[in-house]
Amino acid sequence: MTERSAISVNGRDYQWPTAPVVVICCDGSEPDYTEQAMNDGVMPNLTRIVGAGENLLCRSVVPSFTNPNNLSIVTGRPPSVHGISGNYLIDPDTGDEVMMNDPKFLRVPTIFQAFQEAGGKVVVLTAKDKLRLLLGKNLKFGKDGAIAFSSEKSDQCTYADNGIEDVCAMVGMAVPDVYSAELSEFVFAAGVKLMAAEKPDLMYLSTTDYIQHKHAPGSEGANAFYAMMDKYIGELDAAGAVIVLTADHGMNAKHLPDGNPDVIYLQDVLDGQLGAGRSRTILPITDPYVVHHGALGSYATVYLTDIADAADTLAQLNAMDGVQKAYNKADAAREFELPPECIGDIVVISEKHKVIGTTEAEHDLSGLNEPLRSHGGATEQNIPLIVNRKLNRENSDLDFDGLRNFDAFYVACNYSAWLTQAAE
Repeated sequence: MTERSAISVNGRDYQWPTAPVVVICCDGSEPDYTEQAMNDGVMPNLTRIVGAGENLLCRSVVPSFTNPNNLSIVTGRPPSVHGISGNYLIDPDTGDEVMMNDPKFLRVPTIFQAFQEAGGKVVVLTAKDKLRLLLGKNLKFGKDGAIAFSSEKSDQCTYADNGIEDVCAMVGMAVPDVYSAELSEFVFAAGVKLMAAEKPDLMYLSTTDYIQHKHAPGSEGANAFYAMMDKYIGELDAAGAVIVLTADHGMNAKHLPDGNPDVIYLQDVLDGQLGAGRSRTILPITDPYVVHHGALGSYATVYLTDIADAADTLAQLNAMDGVQKAYNKADAAREFELPPECIGDIVVISEKHKVIGTTEAEHDLSGLNEPLRSHGGATEQNIPLIVNRKLNRENSDLDFDGLRNFDAFYVACNYSAWLTQAAE
């Protein structure tokens, strides 16, 4: 691996790694998943890695959804810097409700872009295609360029768009169903193959939380998923990679004792308080894949037709059962490091076991075959940060007791490389 100078991106300097760096974003993986799986003996590789490395905790960004957290991890910065505030928003330029997967919303370079421009080899693999364009923004593809693709569209890869072809043949798997554990397994299997074939400087593996939405930590379904993941983590570790395992958010039960979702239908509430047509509730958890959560999460934004209604509305929302806290735009942007133009006039966060909907009539919950588990609020911020190397904390500019998931690449490049270098 060629020795190069440190890379500066978004105000942080990353030392050039002396071994391949693999950051894994295990979607929805609250710490109890890995802890229970290790205690139950189904993750022997991770148990060994934790013994030789670090088993730390960190926090995600809020909203604790997929897009803002993945983009925080790959830029090394919070949403106030990179601009991705959710999976779904009202486009401030057009007023239309849109998915926030268009690269135009990403305001800064990714760590991948910076490393590739300096001559590095980059591999970016995701479960769902919704992230691929954002994560791959400004990367150069072709036969000798970056590689970036999703499991979901793995049969459609081209050198021009993805830097690779014939992915399913390489992996030895057919395209998985988008609602399956295999969608994530494909990411790991492809990562192991490409680690051997490409020896990248940076690799990013991002999974889907289909299993975590349906299965609690320690359950048979969860342990089967983490046992699968453990096999591939062991192979990446054996290949000599520096591995950092983190998550985009945690996950909590969000249902009543009878198993039905415990929902605040916020648009119905606001229509009752203000009258119809005076507010607009947006659920930033919304994406093209809502069967497993019914577009119900613990974070919502509200747009008011008359900002004069804001103070009274905030007071009423903060007095409601099930609301952890409602914020005005400025306070929410400051508290959670969010771009204010993308979050509406009010941000509402529900309590740990509650979710927020729009109107009861708008949610199709027929796909919820198990009691709801979901995320989005401040109670899903606690997540793991596991490293397969001991870290050098001397002269650190990081607060290791206050780590964020977007410190993952920084930790891997700046605090683990010294051990690899010493071993060589």
